[in-house]
Amino acid sequence: MLVLVISIFALFFIQSPAIAFQAEVIPREINPGDAFIVKVIEASEIPSALLKDNPLYFSSFGKGSFIAIGAIRPETKPGIYHIKLSVGEEKMSLDIVVRHTTFPTQRLTLPESMVFLSPENLRRAEREEEKLKTLFQKVSERLWMGSFMRPLDNEISTDYGTKRILNERKISIHRGVDIKGEEGEKVKASNNGRVVLAEELFFGGNTIILDHGQGIYTCYMHLSKFSIKPGDIVSKGDVIGFVGSTGRTSGAHLHFGVKVMNISTNPLSFIALELL
Repeated sequence: MLVLVISIFALFFIQSPAIAFQAEVIPREINPGDAFIVKVIEASEIPSALLKDNPLYFSSFGKGSFIAIGAIRPETKPGIYHIKLSVGEEKMSLDIVVRHTTFPTQRLTLPESMVFLSPENLRRAEREEEKLKTLFQKVSERLWMGSFMRPLDNEISTDYGTKRILNERKISIHRGVDIKGEEGEKVKASNNGRVVLAEELFFGGNTIILDHGQGIYTCYMHLSKFSIKPGDIVSKGDVIGFVGSTGRTSGAHLHFGVKVMNISTNPLSFIALELL
């Protein structure tokens, strides 16, 4: 009887099909708010994947080869998380490690009217926030090609994740990076995309948002003026606007933000991805 059980088990093991595709996460260890990619090769069809119930969207980079860009939320606790990956009926789990990270603190003094809003300004800011939330939820076809670039090749003045204490009384978390710049310096598109917003916002001032497809957006804030309009298709490196000091700011600079599936993502980690 024991021999029969062993024989049946051995037969099942031999006949169980191996997973035909290969997949990896790059990088495997990240900080809260960082971006990553999932590469799948030798796949018979386009993959699907979930990370904490958030979908990843794949595009092809060759026969049987697919890539998705994802991000982990900035409030994610350290630990190991699992990406549930499927290709047809075949399934795989990929691990991604979120490290413990301490973000810096910055104190700023701004006009009181920009920190503690009047009822009218508060209503305006809330309307704009809802508009942006709706915009970032849309997932369009891929337009980006290759790795993303810095829109302004200057030093970073404020890092992603910085806790800002405004007028010693209000706290906000910085969801992008501030890049040093002089009034009027050219700001370039980080990658190919469609202009989905080019208007003046309460906090961001003159703001441009590009949709790159696959749920990926880049944001350019505090501009002095635009050189594009909504609906325009731009290429990586095109001049889209100019550095300014509009909106809630203490001086001329560029606020550069990245959204991946409506997650505010560290732009520097995003630009560091080697994309195809």
